Amino acid sequence: MTDLPLGLVIASLVVIAGLSLAIAPRANTAEGFFGGRNAAGTPPGVLVLTMSQVTTWIFARSLLNAGILGYYFGIAGALAYTVYYGSFLTGWLVVDRLRFRHGVSSIQSFLHARFGFAGTACFNVLVSLRLLSEVFANLLVVGIVFGVAGSGAYTTAILAVALVTFLYSMHGGLRASLRTDLLQMSVLVLLLAALLITMVADVRFDPGAILTSSPEPGNPGWILLIVALLQVLSYPMHDPVMMDRGFLSDRETTRKSFFHAFWISALCILVFGVLGVFAGLHRSGEEELLETLQRLLGAPAMVALAIALVISAASTMDSTLSSAAKLAVVDMGLGRRTAATGRLVMSGFMTGGLLLVFLGSDDLFSAVAVSGNASLFLAPVIIFCVLGGRRVHRWSLLTAFVAAVGGATLYFLETSGYLNVLGQLPGVSHDYTKLLITSAGTLAAGMAAFALGLKRDQVHA
Repeated sequence: MTDLPLGLVIASLVVIAGLSLAIAPRANTAEGFFGGRNAAGTPPGVLVLTMSQVTTWIFARSLLNAGILGYYFGIAGALAYTVYYGSFLTGWLVVDRLRFRHGVSSIQSFLHARFGFAGTACFNVLVSLRLLSEVFANLLVVGIVFGVAGSGAYTTAILAVALVTFLYSMHGGLRASLRTDLLQMSVLVLLLAALLITMVADVRFDPGAILTSSPEPGNPGWILLIVALLQVLSYPMHDPVMMDRGFLSDRETTRKSFFHAFWISALCILVFGVLGVFAGLHRSGEEELLETLQRLLGAPAMVALAIALVISAASTMDSTLSSAAKLAVVDMGLGRRTAATGRLVMSGFMTGGLLLVFLGSDDLFSAVAVSGNASLFLAPVIIFCVLGGRRVHRWSLLTAFVAAVGGATLYFLETSGYLNVLGQLPGVSHDYTKLLITSAGTLAAGMAAFALGLKRDQVHA
């Protein structure tokens, strides 16, 4: 897709950024920059919180991943990625129990109370890598849309989006992110609706073919769906962008925002996944997703698609940067609690994301798979401690963490070609089968460690 009008798409982003700056006053206080409250100290309502939740999870990487999975694996791939959005329901459950059963104001405070420094250290390492990967992955999508890696259009698009997003993100921190998410989501929904109408109106669109596009039980898409079900409990807890928004408003507002964010985001992702299925049913030769869509839908639709991906990348990155600032300054206490310190942290994460883009991997789904596997050490924490109210020895957490990091590392080495341990097992050839094995093994090890490490004389609410 090197013939898209890069200038038009970047200009659209600049307009959106300009409007975002106009509706989001500069945040100079710590409460506004890190806590998202307005000048009167009022927390966000249901609409703002819901749209913010949706835009932070309908990001460029997710849209493209959903399309790619549908393209290669049919409806199974589209449904598999949609299942990950059940994280809004499990995420709400975790937040609600932490706030109103355990009475804590953050995940870090809960983990520190239960496991001491080891708990917060393991968690902070994981979420820092998660935030960094979000910046990297969304910038990578922007480059992929406009050209091959290393081309002028690829580099220009990435640098332009990074600069524009960084400048307006620093303007208002979390307060600006919340207020601009509503605008950005409105534009994104209109663009997705236009793409859906274009697809459905095409004479080649066949709902029956879409629904029967994954007939084989062994389709990798169905395997990935099982992986998603294994990871959907722990996955939201390692996403500070989602979790941060769970601690901003009252209980009822938070519950409603998570529920509405679930069905809206799942629907959007499924639509994009079906767009990928449609393209996959009509691909020619060695075409990739974006090439097929451009041939099927034409240039105007692809410009809309490019703008949708760029806006979703920007809206996710401003939320990611604000959460990174809160993580480093508020949760980890690595600097003075001021807006200036937060902006310094933002610059560090944006720089790190750019370095990963130009020096790191170009595999979009590997970041999801690796972080999802690593997050599984939190599943027994949720089941035994958050929901069950049980006390567990510190060694159990460390064992689960080592197992999760080990499983994620094994998966990465296997899929990168450095190892072939799992690939030698009978029937294990596809990457998603390897992901299922490492995920199941990680989860089993963590659950066993917590079961053995229970302090059986202590049961807490």
